[in-house]
Amino acid sequence: MSYRRKVAAVYLLGFFIDLINMFIAGVAYPAIGESLHASVAELAWVSNSYIMGLTLVIPLSAWLTQRAGARRVILLSLSLFTFATAACGLANSLGSLIFWRLVQGAGGGLLIPVGQALAWQLYQKHERARLSSAVMLVGLIAPASSPVIGGLLIQALGWRWTFFASLPAAAITLGLAFRWLQADKADAKAKPLDHMGLLLGCSALALALVGMAKLGEGGNETLAGACLVTSLVLLALFIRHCKLHPFPLVDIRLSRDPLMRFSMLVYQCVPGMFTGISLIGMLYLQDLLSMSPTAAGSLMLPWTCGSFLAIWFGGRSFGRLGPRPLIIAGCLIQASGIMLLTLVGQGDAHARLMAAFALMGTGGSLCSSTAQSTTFLNVKNASLQDATAVWNINRQLSFCFGVALLGMLLNQFSRHAMLLQAYHWTFYCAAAVTLVPIVASIFIRNSSVKLGLAFEQEKG
Repeated sequence: MSYRRKVAAVYLLGFFIDLINMFIAGVAYPAIGESLHASVAELAWVSNSYIMGLTLVIPLSAWLTQRAGARRVILLSLSLFTFATAACGLANSLGSLIFWRLVQGAGGGLLIPVGQALAWQLYQKHERARLSSAVMLVGLIAPASSPVIGGLLIQALGWRWTFFASLPAAAITLGLAFRWLQADKADAKAKPLDHMGLLLGCSALALALVGMAKLGEGGNETLAGACLVTSLVLLALFIRHCKLHPFPLVDIRLSRDPLMRFSMLVYQCVPGMFTGISLIGMLYLQDLLSMSPTAAGSLMLPWTCGSFLAIWFGGRSFGRLGPRPLIIAGCLIQASGIMLLTLVGQGDAHARLMAAFALMGTGGSLCSSTAQSTTFLNVKNASLQDATAVWNINRQLSFCFGVALLGMLLNQFSRHAMLLQAYHWTFYCAAAVTLVPIVASIFIRNSSVKLGLAFEQEKG
């Protein structure tokens, strides 16, 4: 196996166990709540703390890599993740579980951007679409398999094994990283740590995550608004600080790249909206349409099939078509799937629901795989560490944004209409947001992207 494939394998394995641990806890909520005597609102922080730990540590990844080298940072992150995973399984109180989930997320937050940057550096630009497809397949398999794996483990062994089951995979990934990754030296000219930037950036991210979580819960609009407004103020100060500082924590000049800005918008509007739909839609199917949890969960099968098809097609067609037609098609397909949900009533054939989820899987994965392939096209290898940090922060925020926005809309619509109409209006809004990248795609120089990829392929 070539060295670059070994690096990609370590990154993809780490990404897989990170995603499994992000999604699997939701299945264990009832058992954890009963065991640790926690309310639904308190249980939400079992997932929120993981996302917060993962997001807050990402800005440090580039600086740590320069100081210690990518191999050491990856080994550190996997060791931290493995230890925290075991501690989560042994937690005897909700507070302890939330704390260790925060630490577990921090371990994953270091691995993802550092591993991604290391792998991307070893592939030429025209080869990265295939690598992006592999990343998207992992991103597809993990959330699709988590509910089944978690449910079986809880029924057979208890909720603690939703964490213990990750330990063998984490240990194997740590062993492979130790054996396969080549030692690299720290950068002798590594920039000093930007303490003020770290304080401003992490405070803005933390308040944004708390604000979006409270917004999605409903009934906390004042607190959520205060957190979000304060977060925006701190973000403005952070941006101003980074522009003036000689060695900023994050190189925000990368956000001037139109392809990166476009890809970040796609993630907020398409995968972000499906994250919200996956929560709101399941409530809709079970509470209003009286579907069983098993029947509702089975709808992820057509979603998975549609996603596989989209990822395969996107990986093979990106160099030939460029990002614009793929994004336009993906947005239209996902929006069609969301709209189809509003036409489903009690007693309707299961086939209509399967078609809706198949469309959402196809459109959403076509957009997300294309965005993943597009975002780093103009980024030089020397800037990949900073670029992957910015990209992964945006990815994490998109998941929170979708849930918070659709949860807030459903709560607001429920005050002025019957619940069925409230769900339908929420779906209409989600479909509308999904279509926003189509307008933005008009300003993308699609022909230039195709020519650049063709040149790289000939040169390679």
